[in-house]
Amino acid sequence: MTEQTGRAQFKNQDPPLWVAWHQALASIRVRFFRQLITSSGIALGIAFFVSMQMLRMAESTVAKDEARLTWLIGTSLIMCLVGVTNSMLMSVTERFREIGTIKCLGASDSFIVRVFFIEAALLGFFGSTLGSLLGIVLSIIVCRVSGLNPPYSAALSVLGLGIGMGIAMTVISAIAPAIQAAKMPAAAALRMDI
Repeated sequence: MTEQTGRAQFKNQDPPLWVAWHQALASIRVRFFRQLITSSGIALGIAFFVSMQMLRMAESTVAKDEARLTWLIGTSLIMCLVGVTNSMLMSVTERFREIGTIKCLGASDSFIVRVFFIEAALLGFFGSTLGSLLGIVLSIIVCRVSGLNPPYSAALSVLGLGIGMGIAMTVISAIAPAIQAAKMPAAAALRMDI
């Protein structure tokens, strides 16, 4: 056997996508309470974003209020982004041995990144869906109490915007942790004790 053929036998082969999907779901199940807190942070950030969007549509705000609302929305979304990134970094730290084992079994760096992105997208979907619905309900209640006409026609588009924003934010916040996990040498990860 030539050296070239020997190297070809040990080339990393990525498992199918469904394996990454199940790996991400298993991670969410094992760390359920932490993931619940992370999803709650996403939900609150998106609820604030969606409710402000709905209230903007219900009342025509003046320019000075518009700038302040934009600042508040941006700040809340950045805080949400930082919280999700912190949670994902902690997840990487907890899973050193698991990542090392998966890499020793032949998974490539791209597979590890894919698992973290799927996990982040699932958290983003559940958190932002809950937050979007909460934001719409709260803004309708506020509109009714204040005597404004709730913009029911915009609710569906704002719901989609909130869910899309939440998924995008969580996937963006998972980039650094996923790269950190993928760059980890398998042998070092197996030796590490947390």
